[in-house]
Amino acid sequence: MKTTPTLRRHCNLYNGDCNVFFYNYATNRLQQKGGRFTKKAIHDFVDLLADSGVDTFLINPNGQVAWYPSKAIPTALDGYKRGDYKHFYGHILGQPMTHKQVDDYFAGFAKFMNRYLDLLEDDVDWLAEATKACRRRRISPWASVRMNDMHGANSFTGSFFNAPLLKDARFRLKGIQLNPKDGFSHSWMGLNYETHEVRDYMMRLIRELVEDYDFEGMELDWTRWILCCNPPASQKTTDIITAWHAEIRAFTEKRAWKTGKPYPLGLRFPGCFEMMRNHGLDVRAMVERGILDFLCPTNGWQTSWDMPLDRWKAEFGGKIAVYGVVEDAPNWLPVHSPKKKKGLPYRLLSASAELLRGNAAAKLALGADGIETFNFFCSDTPEHAHTLNVKADYRALKNLEKLDHLRGKPKHYTFSTGCGYYSMPPFFEFPEQFPVTLEPQWQRAFRLPLCAEPSGAGLQLLLQIVVEKGPNPPDHGKDHLGKGDLGVSFNGSWPSFDARPTQELLFATGALTHHVAENQAFNYRFKVADIREGWNEIVILNGSRKRASPQERRENSVCIVSIELAIKRPH
Repeated sequence: MKTTPTLRRHCNLYNGDCNVFFYNYATNRLQQKGGRFTKKAIHDFVDLLADSGVDTFLINPNGQVAWYPSKAIPTALDGYKRGDYKHFYGHILGQPMTHKQVDDYFAGFAKFMNRYLDLLEDDVDWLAEATKACRRRRISPWASVRMNDMHGANSFTGSFFNAPLLKDARFRLKGIQLNPKDGFSHSWMGLNYETHEVRDYMMRLIRELVEDYDFEGMELDWTRWILCCNPPASQKTTDIITAWHAEIRAFTEKRAWKTGKPYPLGLRFPGCFEMMRNHGLDVRAMVERGILDFLCPTNGWQTSWDMPLDRWKAEFGGKIAVYGVVEDAPNWLPVHSPKKKKGLPYRLLSASAELLRGNAAAKLALGADGIETFNFFCSDTPEHAHTLNVKADYRALKNLEKLDHLRGKPKHYTFSTGCGYYSMPPFFEFPEQFPVTLEPQWQRAFRLPLCAEPSGAGLQLLLQIVVEKGPNPPDHGKDHLGKGDLGVSFNGSWPSFDARPTQELLFATGALTHHVAENQAFNYRFKVADIREGWNEIVILNGSRKRASPQERRENSVCIVSIELAIKRPH
């Protein structure tokens, strides 16, 4: 049974990892504290998603081993007894930790793992229970399989996160990094899919999920990690990997015929998917052969803002659905809370309704068939929620996949930035437009998708340029009219040099309200009516004329670390 390309019933997708029901912050909010962990926490969390408008729950059941009671491959709980700290020893080998940090880590992990034991001892398979909860609330349950998770890369032989195959160098990748002078990386020595032993191991997991669990679809997640074969893969190797995906498709097709319902199969993968061919993953060939029903191109932990979804929709000619993926960090711009006297090296997108709307609207304006939110729950961690009043806004998920619903509402747009906290390696994250340095008299154009806004909505467009403070910042030497050196044109408008210096973010994220002291922001005003549906262009000019010598050019250059845009109502 061939799945319809548009997947109209699956437009608001939520991806939760294999621990999403078991984290402290999830269970403390959704279940009474203390006592045994029960299946009620699973149903409560699914209720939260259903009440938030989610129509499809992508449940991750695995890392390199299963985190559910699998009969097909080893599990993370194999050999674990309640409170057994020895089970965790190998996982932290080589990490610089104090004795107190080690003790706290073991105590916290044991408490966490004991929740899985609570369910096992009560004869509850949490993965099966999650699909039951989805059925009860009419959410479609899909599996999201992590294809080469490397959370155990610290110790191939010691970490209980790792597949037994990883202990044997024959089944590991060589760890080749992009720049040969960097040598090898343990984090790049994942399972080698060129070997039939690795493919057979993962196929046993996938077959069990398709045949023995009540899922309605499957996402193969190649962003955790971006590892398949030793690069650059030969055409012969690439053909083997494509054929292996076709075998998975055969399982899902068989399941679809058995149930009488479609069973969509798709990939989550880095946005530079041409680069993935070097690892043996030929996405284009899989689409052309009809192996896939949907694609989820994305970055890592940082969300994308300028992923060319429209280009891929045009190329694939409606054969396949293309989703916009909303990750949890808008970019790697550091932010600060003066009241709390604390900061973070990133903001949390899922904690801001305005950022959520902006990121989703940008993707929908390019033709995305729906929205998948990933790592949304990370904003619920105690260090965010308790100390900085930052927590995931589940209410903002409601109608996030409907562009007409988003129009006329406050939004926050920005750009992806390089060199971040949890960045993928270069060439796999979609190339970032920032940071960028402009010497005097240099200009640069930047492209960003936006959604057009209705007239008469009473909205204004604020454009904020964030720069590093240097010896001669752009507001230095303003004339009596208050004009500075940075000129900005939006979609061909006459350039504005009229900027208002500020340290405030366009929209707060909890207690995070300001830029860090090392940066300076400038606000410009433009007409909302000038926003185009789809791609928009911003041109920035460093109007300084001080470029008589290399030293003068350096001293009067401007390093722009981000551009932020707000669609908001005037105060």
